[in-house]
Amino acid sequence: MLTDFPERFEGLNEVTLVKPDGTKDVLKIEEFWFQKDRVVLKFAGVDSIETAQALVNCKVCVPEGDAVDLENDEFYDWELEGCQVLTLEGKKLGRVREVMRTGGTEVLVVAREDDPKKDYLIPFAETICTEVDIENRSIRIDPP
Repeated sequence: MLTDFPERFEGLNEVTLVKPDGTKDVLKIEEFWFQKDRVVLKFAGVDSIETAQALVNCKVCVPEGDAVDLENDEFYDWELEGCQVLTLEGKKLGRVREVMRTGGTEVLVVAREDDPKKDYLIPFAETICTEVDIENRSIRIDPP
């Protein structure tokens, strides 16, 4: 579970499923319950294992308008993904491809500007990522 707010499913009627190929489907939630460290969602119309198989490896997302408000220095992964990463001097390093969760400090996986097949791995720590500007889709870093 990627959410820090599992209680969010209370009162949530639908979610968007993003398939591995990038296509999206909106599904209605019939019910949900918690089982160990997971949330189990029962979707309307998904009544068999065969139907559910089509949902394997899909990301379950909530509409942006239903996102829980975060503190000023907190960000959702989807807000960081796609941001331009620059040094304090303004050198463009690349764009955030994903946020890697390591169990400690999250790591920004940045597709390199000079070689998009290679990545920079940048710890998402205040001492390194000194300025995060979601509105302008940029992150300034002070690399060690």
